[in-house]
This record gives sequence, C-alpha cells and structure tokens, in this order.
Amino acid sequence: MRTISLLGSTGSVGRSTVDLILSVREQYKIKALTAHKNSTLLIEQALQLQPEMVAIGDGAQYAAVKDALSGKNIKVLSGREGVLEAASQKTDWVMGAIVGVAGLEPVMQAIRNSKAVAIANKEPLVAAGALVMAEAAKCGTKILPVDSEHNAIFQVFENQNRAAIDKIILTASGGPFRTWNAAEINAATPEQAIAHPNWSMGAKISVDSASMMNKGLEVIEAHHLFAMSADQIDVVFHPQSIIHSMVEYMDGSVLAQLGAPDMRTPIAYALAWPERMKTTGQRLDWQKLKQLDFSPPDTEKFPCLALCYRALRAGNAACITLNAANEVAVEAFLQKKIGFGDIARLIERELDRVISVEIKTIEDVITLDRDVRARMGL
Repeated sequence: MRTISLLGSTGSVGRSTVDLILSVREQYKIKALTAHKNSTLLIEQALQLQPEMVAIGDGAQYAAVKDALSGKNIKVLSGREGVLEAASQKTDWVMGAIVGVAGLEPVMQAIRNSKAVAIANKEPLVAAGALVMAEAAKCGTKILPVDSEHNAIFQVFENQNRAAIDKIILTASGGPFRTWNAAEINAATPEQAIAHPNWSMGAKISVDSASMMNKGLEVIEAHHLFAMSADQIDVVFHPQSIIHSMVEYMDGSVLAQLGAPDMRTPIAYALAWPERMKTTGQRLDWQKLKQLDFSPPDTEKFPCLALCYRALRAGNAACITLNAANEVAVEAFLQKKIGFGDIARLIERELDRVISVEIKTIEDVITLDRDVRARMGL
C-alpha cells in the first residue's frame, strides 16, 4: 500500500485524482489533504478517504472543518503553516496541485519528504524551476509531470538517448480564441475566455489558455523538466487535442503520445508510475477520428507566448516577474478591472522593468514575486 498526499485536493486536478484513488482505494493510504477555501468538498473528501490530516488554507474555515471531522481521528490544520505541515509528511507520492505561486513552498516541502512528487501546478517550475529540480536531485525525489503536454513528453522522451533528441513540440488547442482576430480577442469578456472548447479547467488556467500564456508557461516548464533550451522547444496549434506533445529525434523520427482530452489519463500515469492503471477515462474512437490539424501560433494575436520565450531567455528574475504579473493581471481581468488585451500589455511593462538579479533561494523567489505584485498595484 502506497502512502500519498494531495495538495490542492479540491481543485480540478485534485478532484480527478480523488476519483482515481477511489476506484482502487485499497492500494493507497492517504496521509494528508489540503485545500484553500472549499471546506465543504474538503470535508467530503476527508470522510471518503480518511486521511491522517487535512489542512484548510483559509483560517476562517478552520472551525467548520474541525467540527465536521470531530471524532474521525483526523488531525485538522489551518493557514499557511498548516498546509506546509501537511506537505511535510513522509510519503511515497504527493500530488502538487495548489494553484499559483502559493504552491511553491508546499512542493519544496513535499520534495524533501517524498519519494515522488507529481507536479500539476505550473508556477513552481516557472518561478523556481532550477531550485525545484536541484532540490529533487539532492533528495533523490522523482518529479512526475502531470500537465498533459509534459506528461506526454515524459512518456516518449528517451533519456538514455538524449543526445539524439533535436527538439520537443508542445501542442496547443488554441483555446476559445484560436480563430478570432486580434480586435475580437482584445475585447473578449471573462465569460468568453473561460469557455475552453476541449478541457474543463479552473478560471485562472482557462484564461491562461485563452491568452496562450498557459502554453508559454509550459515552454518554461519544459526547459526545466527536460533540460532543453528555448530554441529546442516549439509550439504548434492542434485544435483536436489528441496528440498531446511530441519529441523529434535527429534521424527524423517523431514520437508522439495520443489520447482523448481527459486529464484522468496523465494523472493516472503519474499516480501509478512506474506502472500503469486502468481508468474509466475517455478512449479515442478511431472510427470517428477523421483528421488531425496543425498550424503555427500567431504571436501577434497571442503576444503572451512571445513574452514567455523572452522571459525564459532573460533568466530567472524575468520568469518570476512574468508569472507574478500574469497572476495579478488575470485576477484583475476576471474581476473586470482590466480588458483581456491589457493582460499582455501589463506583463510586458513589468518585463521591461526587470533588473537581472541572482535567485539563490526560495526566499529570493518569494521576495521578488511579492515586489512585482505590490508594484503593479491592481
């Protein structure tokens, strides 16, 4: 029986992970669950999975969770310290799915205390990829990518034959605005931005997908996960979301991972690694699959993608700035304080202000992240 913890268990990835665990409940012992605000679902999950502890980030909801789990032999924690304590439990496997840079410190704690950490949230690798990967190497912890694109690459990337790899190709659905013109995209509403054609995701990641920031962040992640340079990472539109990403080798061979657009597939791969598990997820119907389309992304329409390449080439401080500015801008857009087109403009403004500084510690990351957010004033 493997011991596991779920950080961010009430988000979309967390919920899918819980569903998979419940399908093979006898194989896992749950050490900890964490959530930020959704105390109702956290309580429900705790009653189903019987973890040793739960942590609710919003301290105002601690009493409700404590009362609901009274007598269940489940330790209840709250606030940032509670989440970090939950992340520090000795386990075989941890799902890191806390949205935003808030997930960075819990992921680092999990790396120090777990044999394998599945990373579903982009921000730790974008803001502190070098530090995360160095800590994993130091602790002997396996990093398992959960994003469908990086999970796909992980499945077909021949580490033992690394010198023969020319490039990796990340596929992108193009989101809801792939066929829109620039003027229409700039005037898009939050409701339109979160209406993704293929994937069911939270609001923030849906907006990132609409702006192509999501794909740009994945470029930065791929750089750290697979030690590939910016020039070795390509992006291509693939609206069917069937090919999840590809690896191109020096002999012209291209290896691709295919599957239905269902996050349960990459989650299951990470959960069962190095084995595989049977799931109830969607399957490709080859009788109905008529064509697979590809086209290059237009960075004039989707400037966030170009900004991510710029930040990756500029270094750690630029990547931290990019990530912080995007989180602030997306939240302002969702609250209808700014327009969709303002997201990229605000990020570019902050990148123009970047002063190259050496990022040596997680505290350096958090300090710069905080400074950028304060400077934006949104």
